[in-house]
Amino acid sequence: MPTTSLNALWQPTRAGDLRLPHRLVMAPMTRSRSTPQGVPTELNAEYYAQRASNALIISEGTQPSAEGQGYLLTPGVHTAEQVAGWRKVTDAVHAAGGRIVVQLMHAGRIAHPDNTPHGRQPVAPSPVRPAGTMFTASGPQEMPRPRALSTHEVGATIEDYRRAAAGAVAAGADGVEIHGANGYLVHQFLSTHTNERTDRYGGPVEGRIRFAVEVAAAVADEIGAGRTAIRLSPGNPHNDIREDDTHELYPALVHALAPLDLAYLHLLHNGDEQLLHTLRSLWPGALVLNRAGADLAARARDIADGRADIVSVGALALANPDLVERVRSGAPLNTPDPATFYGGGETGYTDYPTRGDA
Repeated sequence: MPTTSLNALWQPTRAGDLRLPHRLVMAPMTRSRSTPQGVPTELNAEYYAQRASNALIISEGTQPSAEGQGYLLTPGVHTAEQVAGWRKVTDAVHAAGGRIVVQLMHAGRIAHPDNTPHGRQPVAPSPVRPAGTMFTASGPQEMPRPRALSTHEVGATIEDYRRAAAGAVAAGADGVEIHGANGYLVHQFLSTHTNERTDRYGGPVEGRIRFAVEVAAAVADEIGAGRTAIRLSPGNPHNDIREDDTHELYPALVHALAPLDLAYLHLLHNGDEQLLHTLRSLWPGALVLNRAGADLAARARDIADGRADIVSVGALALANPDLVERVRSGAPLNTPDPATFYGGGETGYTDYPTRGDA
């Protein structure tokens, strides 16, 4: 691919308080390699430090509370031990010249009690069981019907996000990204399929967006708006989410988030170009776009044509610890191995070769 077609990727930029040397960032990806107590390890630190040449690393989804865990061996940032584990990661990334934000992900109903130390029933906006199974230590199991959060518990959950954001910054993170996409808790509040509430967090659009806005406001109040971001995935059906009002819902949500002056809005694009154009026009700050499946030339065009300020990539960054150097030089890229995406040790995690290794 001609390097001239990628020139838009290499211009420095800024996202809130984050000064970025270029515009190619590493997307959040669950890897399920923390301890059973949700503590990041030296292996995790090595993995992220290897990828520090990305303009920014967005970490894997990290539970803001014990109730927020859905999958096996995912990290948290709500205990002293977890914060200390994240400090190993952020120190390693910073020593390698990089920047990292911790993505806060409450799984909500996409969970199984067997995957958590506490073994409790999952929580959600409403008691709507998700279709499908989840991998557990004893094999795939159907996800159970969740318990609906009370109005008081919704407020307590917002405070969990606040405390987790403080923990991430105490651990040395450069900021926090709130996971509002892919069918997890924030997304569950947005959808009429998963949100049947009749209190102020349900019903019309202004009720269903309230949780997302209040979480973002709480985190921004705690650590500063310039270090706070949010990820959304309009129209994405992942994890049994259904949305029939995206052209009303997401403009209202982005309009409500805009006054918070967050560091960036991270959009997982689902193919609706009209909606992307609308959201781009409504968002005054930096916009990070993940156009899944698109080649890097198409992603660079999104920047050049003004659809995005920054682009994020997932599997390419997973498989190429020196992705930036390879792309700049036109070198061939490693192929990701899906069999090693989740769980395990260094295989498919820290052992992808760099150009120097080759």
